[in-house]
Amino acid sequence: MNKTITAENAPAAVGPYCHAKLAGNTLYTSGQLGLSPATGELPQGVEAQATQALENLQAVLAAAGMTCADVVKTTVFLADINDFAAINAIYARYFTGEAPARSCVQVAALPKGALFEIEAVAVK
Repeated sequence: MNKTITAENAPAAVGPYCHAKLAGNTLYTSGQLGLSPATGELPQGVEAQATQALENLQAVLAAAGMTCADVVKTTVFLADINDFAAINAIYARYFTGEAPARSCVQVAALPKGALFEIEAVAVK
């Protein structure tokens, strides 16, 4: 049995998908862009977008009764792999203590021209 998770404090999906699915005690999130929940717009710059995307991810986790401490795996998508070091500094503020496993890849393009996207798997 699985449950659809919708976070009121995260921006609405930009396609036919939900914020996350809870399957048993495992949460699978959709990719979170740095969209402002209030305006639906992307801030300027990869640092601002990464910070907002991680805030959006926290909102989705909270809607499922979880936190970043419950995350076991993330996948980070970057428009430019040269932003890797800057992203690591921001990422480390959200994932303290034992960090989850992570993949980080450069992609040809992200929705809405975003520079950063993150998805996660969390277990309670």
